[in-house]
Amino acid sequence: MSQWPSLLAGCEGAEPLPTTFNPDGKSLYNPPGPRSAAYDEFPKQFVPSKNGFDFHIYHMPAVAAQAQYAKELYERIRREFPELRIHNFWDKQYGPHPTAVFEVDTFNPHQTGAFFPWLVVHRGPCDVLVHPNTGDSLRDHTEFATWIGRKWPLYDECLPSRSS
Repeated sequence: MSQWPSLLAGCEGAEPLPTTFNPDGKSLYNPPGPRSAAYDEFPKQFVPSKNGFDFHIYHMPAVAAQAQYAKELYERIRREFPELRIHNFWDKQYGPHPTAVFEVDTFNPHQTGAFFPWLVVHRGPCDVLVHPNTGDSLRDHTEFATWIGRKWPLYDECLPSRSS
């Protein structure tokens, strides 16, 4: 497991956050502050020469309705998000992915923020592996990955690690 640096480094001596609730009675009041740089740029751990996030969209090709939906999703993404990089549609296992897959890449937080919620509601029977590109392919596909839908096991022995 990785060592995780403190996320509060640089906040030493800051005013304590208030413990008062907003009028909804559920959420805490956060005082106004500077806008986070994360709205406009990916974290410094990302490889600047690569895209920010990969979305690997999985389907089972032996299930006809799922395979058809995946083909339609692929076309709709190409039409709806032409600025994203959309890779080949594989109807079989490819690379570390255990089933048929296609990949969509985002290049900035705005694209990622627009595509993620759209895909959540339009993925249908497909499952999606989402990961950043930090230069450590193994960690990106495992430790830093998140899933929309079911989590699939990966053939991770073919993924290079930065520490290898």
